[in-house]
Amino acid sequence: MVTLNQIQIKIKEAIKSSTLTQTEIAQKLGIKQPTIGQYISGRAMPALDTFANLCILLDLDANDIMCIADKRN
Repeated sequence: MVTLNQIQIKIKEAIKSSTLTQTEIAQKLGIKQPTIGQYISGRAMPALDTFANLCILLDLDANDIMCIADKRN
């Protein structure tokens, strides 16, 4: 089973490895910068629309972030 913690770790890694700053990501997503910090710390999860836009912005595969590819076999 996929756990929330696994998803949070993938989101954290994706944001940290981005060439964009937390402020730039927040501005492009139309959210406040502290919210990005909450995603990184695991205190919050993005809303579904924010998650989709984050995947687009950072060129991420949503299946990978959601750990779906890991669990198909």
